[in-house]
Amino acid sequence: GRESRPKFLFQWDVWVTCISDRGSDELSLYSSSSSALSSITDGSNGSDSKKLRVEEAPPSRVLHIRKLPNEASETEVIALGLPFGKVTNILTLKGKNQAFLEMGTEETAVTMVNYYTTVTPHIRNVPVFIQYSNHKELKTDSGNQRTQAVLQAVSAVQSGGSPSSDVQEALAAASSPVLRIIIDNMFYPVTLDVLQQIFSKFGTVMKIITFTKNNQFQALLQFSEPVNAQQAKLALDGQNIYNSCCTLRIDFSKLVNLNVKYNNDKSRDYTRPELPAGDGQPNLESSINAFNKDSGSLLGKIPGALNPLSAAAAAAAAAGRVALSGQNGSSGVLLVSNLNEEMVTPQSLFTLFGVYGDVQRVKILYNKKDSALIQMSDGNQAQLAMSHLNGQKMNGKIVRVTLSKHQTVALPRDGLDDQGLTKDFNNSPLHRFKKPGSKNFQNIFPPSATLHLSNVPQDVTEEDLRLLFSNAGGTVKAFKFFQDRKMALIQMTTVEEAIQALIDLHNYNMGGSQHLRVSFSKSTI
Repeated sequence: GRESRPKFLFQWDVWVTCISDRGSDELSLYSSSSSALSSITDGSNGSDSKKLRVEEAPPSRVLHIRKLPNEASETEVIALGLPFGKVTNILTLKGKNQAFLEMGTEETAVTMVNYYTTVTPHIRNVPVFIQYSNHKELKTDSGNQRTQAVLQAVSAVQSGGSPSSDVQEALAAASSPVLRIIIDNMFYPVTLDVLQQIFSKFGTVMKIITFTKNNQFQALLQFSEPVNAQQAKLALDGQNIYNSCCTLRIDFSKLVNLNVKYNNDKSRDYTRPELPAGDGQPNLESSINAFNKDSGSLLGKIPGALNPLSAAAAAAAAAGRVALSGQNGSSGVLLVSNLNEEMVTPQSLFTLFGVYGDVQRVKILYNKKDSALIQMSDGNQAQLAMSHLNGQKMNGKIVRVTLSKHQTVALPRDGLDDQGLTKDFNNSPLHRFKKPGSKNFQNIFPPSATLHLSNVPQDVTEEDLRLLFSNAGGTVKAFKFFQDRKMALIQMTTVEEAIQALIDLHNYNMGGSQHLRVSFSKSTI
């Protein structure tokens, strides 16, 4: 945990500037004689000594990032925070290999720190260290146009919109939905299907063409929208598909549309499954079947591999430069403690933890009913659930989630009544991630007060849904239907209320065999 992280020394005689491509683009400039220094650095009394040991700070939406590589850009630092929510400010300490990142809320900062205590973040293959800052907000020179432009551009891409014209340059955003991908250090094979799994996290992948040029494996990949290509490039450029190898180098292509003639293991048009395979090439169906059969070995056993859900973990919970190092050998079983034993059931834990993976079994401990073992499909799903749910409030208690030493959750022996404390969900139809390429892979977000509703029947009104969610024991603050009225956003007063509403109302029968789908949203109303 954070307690074991090394304390660090902070020198006062620092020049605080913004790392950027142009040295003159300064975010802010302070010297040791400036009174403004104390509003930026983590400490308030510089007279005691040249160096000051800074104690671990309480949670704050401002995070202190250390040991950055010399060439790190602000965009790469911002990318560490992007998956968790809005990034509102950044300050880099030139020459000190440090930065301050301000998140939109303390809640998103806590989720980010929780995640990075289990998975070490990397920028350009260099591990970096993140902890809370002593300051509650980052006071910087807001007049710096370049930094503000980068933040606006990133924010626009993150929220699914197009960056405005004045921030296009800052993001180097192209209008093309096509990316050119080069794989460096390709020690393991990278297939078309691997690329599709990783990039589909960022939007609908329409077409892929792979080829070898100058003895390097390359690919052209077309999204349905340019904004998806921008988001994927921002998050994945420079990331390793496997630990320490198969590095993605991503640029925008000059092409705006790919012409795919054959569906085989070299090219694929996902919008036209009827295309022929071409001479001597396996057809689409046999290629997919072979991939599904082999993907467990290829993407599961290579350390740090981005298999479908660890790709989601890396991209949804650590966009940019995170290697899932050492996690593949870990257990898929979680130990959850400090539960409200009067309220908790195997079904409620299945529903909540099922947001982050496919729960196989749940066992509430017979002699300690405020604790439970939860078996996920694999170690990556367990990591993802732990990073998002540890420290969240459920039924009035702050829940603790850790990896268990158990490899599986045992079912009670035949004929033994364990009072319904153990349940096998292996064949549940409610698993969100069973279907390869499911859109659910793209919608994994931390718990939030805003819930995303889908599969809403046409005759159900806003009043109906407000009443339904109010009856779950919370207060509805805001509501918004999507244009087609099949989906909606509903905002509860607290994250705890939203968690309870999701547990109670996911898969709720709305009549006529239509079941409501509920998940956490990255949006606010």
